[in-house]
Amino acid sequence: MIRLKYTPIALLGIGFLALTNFTTESNSLVPLNLPSLKEVYKDDFLIGTALNAGQIDEKSPKETQLIAEQFNAATPENIMKAEVIHPRWDQYNFTYADKLVEFGKKNKLAINAHTLVWHSQLPPFVRKIKRADSLQLFLKEHIQTVAGRYRGKVQSWDVVNEALNEDGTLRKSIFLNKLGEGYLVEAFRLAQAASPETQLYYNDYNNEQPAKRAGCIEIIKKIQAAGVRIDGVGIQGHWHVGKIPLQHIEESILAYAALGVKVAITELDIEVLKRDFQGAEVSQRMSNEQGLNPYTSGLPDSLQQQLARDYESLFKLFVKHKDKIARVTFWGVHDGQSWLNGWPVRGRTNYPLLFDRQYNPKPAFYKVIQAHQ
Repeated sequence: MIRLKYTPIALLGIGFLALTNFTTESNSLVPLNLPSLKEVYKDDFLIGTALNAGQIDEKSPKETQLIAEQFNAATPENIMKAEVIHPRWDQYNFTYADKLVEFGKKNKLAINAHTLVWHSQLPPFVRKIKRADSLQLFLKEHIQTVAGRYRGKVQSWDVVNEALNEDGTLRKSIFLNKLGEGYLVEAFRLAQAASPETQLYYNDYNNEQPAKRAGCIEIIKKIQAAGVRIDGVGIQGHWHVGKIPLQHIEESILAYAALGVKVAITELDIEVLKRDFQGAEVSQRMSNEQGLNPYTSGLPDSLQQQLARDYESLFKLFVKHKDKIARVTFWGVHDGQSWLNGWPVRGRTNYPLLFDRQYNPKPAFYKVIQAHQ
C-alpha cells in the first residue's frame, strides 16, 4: 500500500523549466480595459494558459487579474509531472496540484491536468526500476492515485505525452523498452477507470507534420480498437515566427477529427529567436554562442509585426475549424514566464506570447482579437 504524504517540496528547482518569472510586485488592481480573449472566443473554444507555482500562489495581483480576465482554461507547467507529484515510490505531493484546482474554481478556469505518462521529468526512483512488473506497478498505482484524486475536479488529462519520434515511430522510452507498445493502451485504460468523467488526450509536438501525424493516428486507432476511450489529441504548437506550417496544421485537424476525436492546441507559442532544430525535445540543447540572444533590449518592430501576422493566421485557421477544436492554450501568460527564455539556450530573452514582461498586450494580442471578426 502506498502511503501518501502531503508535505511540500521545493518547486523552484525543477530543472530548466522552472526558469519562470515569480513576480512579487504589489500593484494595485486597476481595470486593464482590454478586450477579453475568453469572451471573444467563448462560442468557439476555450482559451487557456500554462500556470507556474508562483502564479498559482498569486504572487502578483496584477498577473492574477490578467489571468482571470483573459483565460478560461489552465494547464500546469510542472506541478503535476511525476517528478513533482510523485517524488518517491511511497510518497505523493499534492500541495500545488490541490492549489491549482482551487485557483481554477476561484477564477472559473477549466483545468487540463498535465501529464500522467511522460518519459521526461520522471522521479529518480523510476529510472532505477529494472523489472517490467515493477514498472507496470508504478504505472498502475501512479495513474490510479493521481487521476483518481482529481476525478471530477479537472476537465481533461494529457494521459500520454510525447511518445513518438519525428518519423512517427514509437520513442524508445523506459515505458516502451520495458512494457512494450501496449503501455499506451494500458495508460488510457487506467485513466478511464480512475477518472471516467474526464476527457482523455494524447499530446505531442510536431504531430502536425505528416510522418509524426501518421504515427499519432496509429496510436489513436490502436486505443480505439482496444475498446478504450480517447477523447482528443493535443497538438502542442511550438512554432517559429515566419514559418508556421498552416497547411500541415489544417490537414492534421481534419485527419484527427475524422477519427472522431477533438483537437486541442495545447502549448502554443511562437519562437522569434534562432534555433537549429525544430520541435520541443527537452533533452536537446544549444550552446550560448554570440548572436543567439540578439534582442535583450526589445523586439524589432519588423519581428513584432511578423509575430502578430502569424498569430492572426493561426487563429483564423482555428476559427475556420472551431467545430473540431476544444481548446487553444498558450504556453505561458507573458513573455517573462516562457520556457523559451531558458531553452534550448539558457538565459535568452524571448518574446513568444501575446503579453510582454509587464503584462501589456503586444500587437499579436490585437491581431488574435481581430482574427475572430
